[in-house]
Amino acid sequence: MGGDRHPGPDGPDATAPDGVEPPVVVITGASRGIGAGMAVHWAGRGLRLALCSRAVPAVPEGAVGADVMVAPVDVRDADAVDRFAAAVVDRFGRIDAWVNNAGVLGPIGPLADADPAALADHVATNVLGVVHGTAAFVRHLRSRPGTGSLVNISSGAATSAYRGWAVYCASKAAVEMLTEVVGLEEQGSGLFAYAVAPGVVDTDMQALIRSTPAARFPDVDRFRQLADDGAFASADWVAASILDRCVDPVTLWRPDPGRGSVRFRVPEPPGTG
Repeated sequence: MGGDRHPGPDGPDATAPDGVEPPVVVITGASRGIGAGMAVHWAGRGLRLALCSRAVPAVPEGAVGADVMVAPVDVRDADAVDRFAAAVVDRFGRIDAWVNNAGVLGPIGPLADADPAALADHVATNVLGVVHGTAAFVRHLRSRPGTGSLVNISSGAATSAYRGWAVYCASKAAVEMLTEVVGLEEQGSGLFAYAVAPGVVDTDMQALIRSTPAARFPDVDRFRQLADDGAFASADWVAASILDRCVDPVTLWRPDPGRGSVRFRVPEPPGTG
């Protein structure tokens, strides 16, 4: 699946060889949390970025010398995602990597008590949103020579059951299997597919988790203890790991023989294990 090389947040720039333009990367859900952190880190490393979310993302402060476009896109809308992909190609000429990061956590609580409309919205965002972004990127990749990286943000909840997170666990498990299948389907198209669990990062989502009553989320004390212990990765750390293992053509990991994707959890930063 790849070696253990990891540059950390202050590692070398992922710059292209002389005379070759830096890669173009799409990030969905780029207005906050891990998506915003990736945008800031990767802009500082010189990548060209196309950022979207339901609200227009901010241009990263670290975008000195980077080419960045931003747009409002609802990933639940397949046509809107396709239009955004076409606009990115019009602007930059190509897309080298696509990160399906947009996602929601709620509703939190026993499945039997959940509002069906909230459940449908969750699946539309966390599953169909990834489907739409994946399909748009694959169609682009088929239209041009060369390779491209698909990064679908998963979670440890894809393989670990948490009471109160039935739909979230199910959606992330779906993302991992979708990534595997598409990777197998597109082995002749130059696609490298990755399902990445970023670990525990102190974002607004984590704050929401810690504020949830135990009656709705019985495992909340585990996440409160992680906060007390300072056992969080930074968005910079996650961004560096994904760049190194999924985007940088020199160091990216390839799937094992017979597999369609690489699945991995971002390692814990030194001192947090």
